[in-house]
Amino acid sequence: MAFSSLIRLALKSAWSRKATLILSLFSVAVSIALLIGVDQLRNHTKAHFMNSLSGTDLIVGARSGPVNLLLYSLFHLGEATHNIDYQSYLSLQKMPQIDWTIPLSLGDSHRGFQVLGTNQDLYRHYRYADKQALQFAAGKPFNDLYDVVIGSEVARRFHYSLGHKLTLAHGMNPQHAIEHKGQIFTVVGILEPTGTPIDDSLQVSLKALEAIHVGWHNGAPSGLTLTPELARKLAPQPQTLTAVLVGLKNPIMTFKVQRKINQFADEPLSAILPGATLAKFWKTLGMFEKSLWAIGALVLAAALLNILMVLLAPLNERRREIAILRALGCHAGDVFKLFAIETAALMLSASAVGIALFYGLLNLAKYSFPQVLQFMPSLPLLTTQELAGLGLLGILALALSLIPAYIAYKRSLHDGLTPKL
Repeated sequence: MAFSSLIRLALKSAWSRKATLILSLFSVAVSIALLIGVDQLRNHTKAHFMNSLSGTDLIVGARSGPVNLLLYSLFHLGEATHNIDYQSYLSLQKMPQIDWTIPLSLGDSHRGFQVLGTNQDLYRHYRYADKQALQFAAGKPFNDLYDVVIGSEVARRFHYSLGHKLTLAHGMNPQHAIEHKGQIFTVVGILEPTGTPIDDSLQVSLKALEAIHVGWHNGAPSGLTLTPELARKLAPQPQTLTAVLVGLKNPIMTFKVQRKINQFADEPLSAILPGATLAKFWKTLGMFEKSLWAIGALVLAAALLNILMVLLAPLNERRREIAILRALGCHAGDVFKLFAIETAALMLSASAVGIALFYGLLNLAKYSFPQVLQFMPSLPLLTTQELAGLGLLGILALALSLIPAYIAYKRSLHDGLTPKL
């Protein structure tokens, strides 16, 4: 029988069972959407984690473990064991191998979001992903002592705009943080989304953080505070920092500078390589990645079993159909081709519906939980690995179609035409 005739015959046969096939198609499509979703989540979670910092050669902080230093300085998780002296930061700036530095001072918050004390070097030198610079969606960097620049997520969450007035609080727990009353900051800039912890931060000058903490002892106010006018006049210099991001003139000198900082004479410091530490930390999360792989494998197996059930379930009803076709001259190979064509049509349709379903569910999830999936693009491209997975799923489905085809072929013409009592 001609191949074109087999295609028409297979499609008409499938259409005669359209209700069952449509349900099965959507069932397989859901499995494909989950398969793509799990792999996309794994890839983008890793990319989001690894792309949080780019172009920085060293992160310097008080003596501690490299992962701990990375987590609190870059991801604002946990707390620093100690701060570093501001004079040490000035000494680092004078090292001939160092090109630029970005000071970081942490510890304050605004409604649960991290306040980042820094200077203009953050906007000049901070890079993320593929060495992308920070961009302003509106406004400009802070200039006045009581200026604040906010990340995209802070602006979105609280509907802040330029000119909005806000206060900061000491500590990260919103329920126990002590508000800096009378110290009013004005939003002068809003950053574009970056998919990094910068989105969840508010940036102020180091002098501003120092001014609002004048008169504080052991994390609590003593009653003495500077008025905004006096604070602007005095502009007190910071005493300590949490960490420093460092860029070198020549990356070849990275290990030499790292050793020199680790042997710093004035106080014990740690200098870590952010890229190597990120990779090391991701390895510790290997169980998370393996779990996602296991989920993907289970989804793939479920999809294959579903396809097999789709092909086997109506087989008893199709006995007469196959017997008539064989009586009309269909060869054994035609029977196998008939099942293969039907399976291929099912897989192509399920793949198209599954991909559309994935994009639809992703955008629905991003709309409902934007802070959770902010690192996921609305229309991510399918990776070669995912396309290969769909191809493998199709090949395995075609292989599974040989089982019902073989069963149908083995049944005799008499068995197919004689009704069972």
